[in-house]
Amino acid sequence: MSAEIVPSLGAGLARFNYGRVPLFRPWPNGGSGNPFDLACNLLLPWSNRISGGGFIFEHKFHELLANVTGEPFPIHGNGFSQEWEVDSLAPDKARLSLVSDGPGPYRYRAEATYALTGQALELQLLIVNSAPVRLPFGLGIHPWFPRTALTTLHAPASQVCLELPSHLPDRFEDVETRPDWDFATPAALPSGWINNAFAGWDGVASIRWPEQNCGLRIEASPVLNFYLVYSPSQASDFVCFEPVSHVVDAHNRGSVDKWNGLSVLSPGESLVADCSFTVI
Repeated sequence: MSAEIVPSLGAGLARFNYGRVPLFRPWPNGGSGNPFDLACNLLLPWSNRISGGGFIFEHKFHELLANVTGEPFPIHGNGFSQEWEVDSLAPDKARLSLVSDGPGPYRYRAEATYALTGQALELQLLIVNSAPVRLPFGLGIHPWFPRTALTTLHAPASQVCLELPSHLPDRFEDVETRPDWDFATPAALPSGWINNAFAGWDGVASIRWPEQNCGLRIEASPVLNFYLVYSPSQASDFVCFEPVSHVVDAHNRGSVDKWNGLSVLSPGESLVADCSFTVI
């Protein structure tokens, strides 16, 4: 097993391989300056989109600017696009850190630890609120998996969030109402567009590539109790399965959903999330 980290691009992964088999979609040969060409991104201090130019928290509006070309909303925080420091490096383990002054009201310190243990890649994300005020924080892991004609996903959930044309959330529905998005048993990926959040997940999932006689078991800590699935169509060469700590635009949905997931951290408080990817 091998994993390659790119500290200059958000401490994301360029590759995660089992022998010659790519378990994550590999970074292009020769590299790329686009973080979303990586094999895996780290999402902090929040996941996905925030509408309205920011959010109101404890009676104060906090402005957030769009941060990705072509995206009208700020997305995925800023950790994925920053240069991280390498604090320690060993043949089977690496720890990286980031101190960030922003975006918006956020001030934080983060650590990412990667470890290869037996048949698994283990990843831990830690974030500490360094701002002088309480703020809502979130974390996410954004791997890009290879998508083949026979790829299957097993990720039982109770509800799925429908999206608006803006890619903001509409409403949650029971997943049984959308059989093409129901992964309660190992199922083929939908042929068309999917970019949806799922709730009521127990943190365990698996993805398999029968052509390679290979798969991965994904186990996320309770903090990461939602997931998103993103793939444009069956012609796409990737599918994203993203364990995240909160729903899309949770900062602005308040009690609209019974699902939310943001963690309010006082100054000095921290949030930790773990996720493992085990070859099966």
